[in-house]
Amino acid sequence: MQLDPQLVIMAKRPQIGRVKTRLASDIGAAEALRFFRSASASLIRRVARDPRWQTVIAVAPDEATHDRGIWPADIPRVPQGGGDLGARMGRLFRELPPGPVVIIGADIPGITRAHVACAFAALGNRDAVLGPADDGGYWLVGLRRRPRVAEIFGNVRWSSEHTFGDTAENIRSQALSLAVIGTLADIDTGDDFRKWRRGR
Repeated sequence: MQLDPQLVIMAKRPQIGRVKTRLASDIGAAEALRFFRSASASLIRRVARDPRWQTVIAVAPDEATHDRGIWPADIPRVPQGGGDLGARMGRLFRELPPGPVVIIGADIPGITRAHVACAFAALGNRDAVLGPADDGGYWLVGLRRRPRVAEIFGNVRWSSEHTFGDTAENIRSQALSLAVIGTLADIDTGDDFRKWRRGR
């Protein structure tokens, strides 16, 4: 039986003080919010409606699933739930319908449909896939979820240069096969923002 690939876009309600707080401390809260809104809307337009996968937006806080005018009406929304990032992503991997799942952040401006397609292709013969960020984290994580849903986020040092390495080690320690796709920039600091703006 062919199971539909599912793309999850992790998104927060666009609100000052809730999004891109590290970036806001460098460039100002209003400019950081403007970046987040623009990057999220652009990414959703680029990747969400591709017929090769089903897309869902996982939103925070949970009540933001009911926000009108923020999220596209034609794309399903689910709550992220509580806990740290690993707890929230782990819950999505466990609770979504059967099939390979790829999770990305809403605010990574470099993600294209080709990146997402590459990740799903990798899950054709690997158990897991990661897309590293140049700061030591990652912008994409995916699991084949067969024959089981692996728990891969234990003891990960989030928002650090160890995030990718910790997650990759968790995957390998369970004798799971891992594919790594291209590195992208996560815009978390003023320097990141200025470099991204120069390269547009």
